[in-house]
Amino acid sequence: MAKVKTILIFGVSLLVLSFLVFTLSRLAPIEPLRSYYGERVERMSAEDKDAARAKLGLDRSLLTQYGLWLKQASRGEFGISFKYKEDALKVMADRLGNTLILGGVSFVGLIIGSLSLGTLSAWHEGGRLDKWLRRLGTLSSAVPEFWLALLFIFIFSVTFKLLPSSGAYDVGRDTLLGRGVHLILPASVLILSHLGYYSYFVRNRMLEEFKKDYILLSRAQGMSRRAIVFGLCLRSVVPSYLSLMMVSLGHILTGTYTVEMVFSYPGIGSLAYESAQFGDYNVLMLVCLFSGTLVMGSSTLASTCNRLLDPRFKRMRRVR
Repeated sequence: MAKVKTILIFGVSLLVLSFLVFTLSRLAPIEPLRSYYGERVERMSAEDKDAARAKLGLDRSLLTQYGLWLKQASRGEFGISFKYKEDALKVMADRLGNTLILGGVSFVGLIIGSLSLGTLSAWHEGGRLDKWLRRLGTLSSAVPEFWLALLFIFIFSVTFKLLPSSGAYDVGRDTLLGRGVHLILPASVLILSHLGYYSYFVRNRMLEEFKKDYILLSRAQGMSRRAIVFGLCLRSVVPSYLSLMMVSLGHILTGTYTVEMVFSYPGIGSLAYESAQFGDYNVLMLVCLFSGTLVMGSSTLASTCNRLLDPRFKRMRRVR
C-alpha cells in the first residue's frame, strides 16, 4: 500500500511540475518563432507569423496545447526541438551522457572527499589541521560556483594554459584522455563548492558519536582509537550521511547546470539555458521533467538507503 501511495504522489508531482513549466514557459516574453526560423522571422509578415504559429500548434489556447502535449507525452512523443529541428528526446539524449559523466564523477569525488576530510578533521579535533580544514571548507562553500569557475579558468587556462576552459573533449578528437582532462576543472569546481558543508556534517556527527555511552564503554574496554573511529563511529554516521547525499542530489545537479554554462560544457544544463533563452518549449519541458524526476527519485532513494543501512530500522521491523 505504501509503494502504491509513493507512486501516486510521484506521478501527481510530475504532472503538476509539467503543467507549471508548460504554463510559465509560454507566458514568458519570448518569441518561439525566432528559435524555429532564426533571423527570417524579422522579415515575416503578420500573416506569415500567424501561419507559422498554426504550423507549430502555438495558435491554440494554453489548456488545449497542454492537453495535446500530455496526450503525446503519454505515448513517449515529446515533439520536436524548434532550434535543432530534431526530435526533442534525441536532442536531450545527445547531451545527457555528458551531464551524467560530470555529475557522476563530481558526486563520487564529493562523497570520498567529504568522508575523508570530515573523518580526518574529527580525528584531529581542536588541532591545527582541524582548524585549517574548517577554514578552507568555509571559504570554498562561501564562494559562488560561477565565480570559482571563472577564477579557475583565469588561473589554469588563461594564465598557465594547463587545462582547457571549455568543451567536453578536444575538437575533432574525442578520446578518453581528452574527456578526462576536460572534466578536471568543472568537476573540481563542483566538488569544492559542496565539500565544506558535507565535511562539516561528517565531522560533527563523528564528534557526537564520540560522546555516546557505547563509545565510552569501548574505550574503557581498551579498544583502540582507530577501531573506535573507523569501526564504530564512521559506521554509525554513514547511513545518515548517505541519506543526506541522496536528498542533496538535486541541489548538486543544479550546480552542474551552472558550471556547464561557465565552461561551455555540452550537457543538459547548457541545453536548458538555450531552450529557455530561445523558447524551445519541448526541450525545456523534457529537461525540467528529467530534473524533477531526479530530485524526487533521490528523495525516495534516500529513505530506501536509510531502511537498508540503518540497523535501527531493522530493529523496529522486528519489534512490529
